[in-house]
Amino acid sequence: MYSRSDEAWEQLTDAGLKFLFERAQLHKVTTYTEMNSVLARRTGLPSFNFEQADERAAMGYLLGLIVGRDFPKSGLMISALVHYLGANDAGPGFYTLAQQLGLLPKGSSATARLEFWIGQVNSLHQLHSSPGR
Repeated sequence: MYSRSDEAWEQLTDAGLKFLFERAQLHKVTTYTEMNSVLARRTGLPSFNFEQADERAAMGYLLGLIVGRDFPKSGLMISALVHYLGANDAGPGFYTLAQQLGLLPKGSSATARLEFWIGQVNSLHQLHSSPGR
């Protein structure tokens, strides 16, 4: 998938999930750019080139893998912690996945989407700051 091996996706998923857990524990969010840099540094794998559409799509695919790994345990979308540099919102793929998971009705207003995203971020921060987590 996206010119990366299954082993590379596994490494990226593990490293990405760990990084997002760390961000949640600190009550922080991150950007695609920061996450890209952290993943390259922690895994030694090439970073995603966001100037190419397929590489942007590959990051979205990775975030889907990360959510798929964590969602059954948490019931939350950990990818809510990742947003565009200079923006205060999740990417469109986040909302598409939320709809696929049945968490957000199709055709939701911009306000409803924003409220959903904020609720996810706050719930993730609360969950990961809980003792014993």
